[in-house]
Amino acid sequence: MGSTVIICGGGIGGLTAALCLDHFGMDVTVLEQAPQFTEIGAGIQISPNGMKVLNALGLKDAIAAIAFRPAASTMRIGTSGDTIFERPMGPRMEQRYGAPYLHIHRADLVTVLAKALQQRQRFAVRTGVTVHGYTQHEGAVQVHTSQETMDADIVIGADGIKSAIRAHMPDEDPSGFSGQRFTGNVAWRAVVPVAKLGRHAPEPKATVWTGEDKHAVTYLLRGGALANFVGVVERDDWREESWTAIGTRAEVLAEFAGWHPVVTTLIEQADTHYRWALFDRKPMRHWTDGHVALLGDACHPMLPFMAQGAAQAIEDGYVLARSLSETPDAAEALRKYARKRRMRTARVQAAAQANIEMFHHQRGPRRARTFGPIWAADKFAPGLIDTKLDWIYGHDVTA
Repeated sequence: MGSTVIICGGGIGGLTAALCLDHFGMDVTVLEQAPQFTEIGAGIQISPNGMKVLNALGLKDAIAAIAFRPAASTMRIGTSGDTIFERPMGPRMEQRYGAPYLHIHRADLVTVLAKALQQRQRFAVRTGVTVHGYTQHEGAVQVHTSQETMDADIVIGADGIKSAIRAHMPDEDPSGFSGQRFTGNVAWRAVVPVAKLGRHAPEPKATVWTGEDKHAVTYLLRGGALANFVGVVERDDWREESWTAIGTRAEVLAEFAGWHPVVTTLIEQADTHYRWALFDRKPMRHWTDGHVALLGDACHPMLPFMAQGAAQAIEDGYVLARSLSETPDAAEALRKYARKRRMRTARVQAAAQANIEMFHHQRGPRRARTFGPIWAADKFAPGLIDTKLDWIYGHDVTA
């Protein structure tokens, strides 16, 4: 298919989609609002379902060289550090699912994707371009930017939670995508060199620390040189949905006072403490408008409680590109892509929403009811925990 495609948004979803489109023989231009790719962001987890796409694009070695492969996943009580369960990961994940489970800094993954694109002949990237919207005329699309109007056969909105492309789509729901619901949770994040943490550095595991009305997640990045912290707290006094808003060290320490030293030392040693309010949204019914489609956070933003935001956007990119390569009619190809992706992403969204109840345990009987069965399954039926994740990690959109 000889279509020209403009992708609005140069994040993980947009760059992966560009590589997938190039893989299937299409010309791609990526428009990114930022003037350059920077270190903005923190750690993310790429589960085997996402890695299968990156492997198919020939990026396995480049990513493995700068990522971290956790030895296990574990859940612990935030204050005492007592272990609720622990499951081995490492090589076992690749044996079970056909691809590794990796931790990687968001900026490192963007760098790998961008470098891979620079080696392609059918690719162009333009930074410092703000997209304002689009119009369609007889199967052609015009993208209106801060600099000019650009023509394309197909336009993909991979421009995130505040997507300008989505804002110009016909809205089938009166409340629209903007009818978000505040979850009552605020997330904190920080990245710290492991050398600053001494004996309280996180173990080489993906660890969830549970608590009353809050939880934390710790894991390692860049071959173990960096430690990543995410803390989620139930509060209702701050509602800015921004990745770049900054709070204070004292605020985060107060939230996690009395917690295990691995958590509090990470907070103490971090130079910057970012925070953002967590909103959820109902799954969208329509991701397409003629020759225009949405991808990633622009159509299915994920709460961080399943660590699937990046992986689902990566899956989107491959399904989108293959649909366009297999179906001559672009509008039908985009509808086909949306049909294949809507139910899966909605299910992942729902699973992420449900996990907050487990992570934020209460005291006494409710805590025992929540964690007792998990502890018992880990001890006496360890395979049961694995099977509950097979539908996510075992999925392969490249098959």
